[in-house]
Amino acid sequence: MPRPSSDVHVFEAHATDVELDDLRARLAAARLPEAETVRGAASGARRWDQGVPLADLVDLVDYWRTGYEWRSFEDRLHRIGQFRTTIDDLGIHFLHRRSARADATPLILTHGWPGSIAEFVGVVDELADPADADAPAFHVVVPSLPGFGYSDRPAATGWGTEKIAAAWVELMGRLGYGEFAAHGGDWGGTVTTVLGGRFPEHVLGIHTTYAEAPPGLTTDGLTAAERLWTEETRDFWRHRAAYAKQQATRPQTIGYSLVDSPVGLLAWILDKFAEWSDTEDGPFETISRDAVLDDVTLYWLTRTGASAARIYYESHHSLDPELRVDVPSAITMYPRDVDKCPRPWAQERYRQIVRWRSPESGGHFPSLEVPEYFVKDLREGLAAVLAARR
Repeated sequence: MPRPSSDVHVFEAHATDVELDDLRARLAAARLPEAETVRGAASGARRWDQGVPLADLVDLVDYWRTGYEWRSFEDRLHRIGQFRTTIDDLGIHFLHRRSARADATPLILTHGWPGSIAEFVGVVDELADPADADAPAFHVVVPSLPGFGYSDRPAATGWGTEKIAAAWVELMGRLGYGEFAAHGGDWGGTVTTVLGGRFPEHVLGIHTTYAEAPPGLTTDGLTAAERLWTEETRDFWRHRAAYAKQQATRPQTIGYSLVDSPVGLLAWILDKFAEWSDTEDGPFETISRDAVLDDVTLYWLTRTGASAARIYYESHHSLDPELRVDVPSAITMYPRDVDKCPRPWAQERYRQIVRWRSPESGGHFPSLEVPEYFVKDLREGLAAVLAARR
């Protein structure tokens, strides 16, 4: 394996006490609206019809201010290993956990929005050094997308998914990984698709929880269940995607609130954790409060609410309709995800699907909602991908 490049430098995340005190002071001084007018239902999804219920937000803000420990998350990042490098004049932050196994495969995991590297912190160790000696092992790389977390915020347009994918190839090369596997969901799924389609000489294969079919396909020949998927996805984009329209057209406008108000940032992101998770009465049925606050606090401390939103401006509906992925692909469609692609449609873009799964539970954030299943599914999917390469 080639030696890593000297352009890669160790990085340590460390918020100052002043920054953390300022956060707590802003939380204590928050001005909140009156309660939602659909609070007649004591429990269930109806409570969220107008967005985050006031009572839920008040409870979480209080915990964020008095009980949550950011230093614990910083320690977890430090134990995994953090680094930065500069690619095309932009600083890129990433986690890198090299496996002790000689047979480990390099693997890049790409997050989406409103996620971050926090989505994968809890699964890195098990992927790198599994307790089961028969399970595949990986050298795990988890970059922060441009404008997210401790990566730099682009000062000009141009950092869309095509450029990000090219940067990931450069990043992996600097780490000594000329060939690697890739996984992603949400925007990370799009980046992973571009990696597989544009860089087959470097990408051994992909695993994704988000598959985007070419446009113009009909529902002819789909099963009833597959037709339901397309109807649910169409309903989502027609009636529940105002956030995407806002961030794709006016990210700067919403960005002021996301960078200036921690409560505004929390509500904007919590709404998605609630709506996109496989739960009935709020995200904390499957995702811990600490996991959500790790993600939100990372956005807050790095002041990336606006810059992260701009990925929609750069790349919304921009995937090349002619792009085809010929490397082996494993695809998992979780039942409560918001954008589900039937296999017959996916096959029009992903030409070598070696494994397809539709589990019984899980939503948009499977590494946080169903982490044990997520790791098992990712391992098995990538094992099928690598076997197809032999």
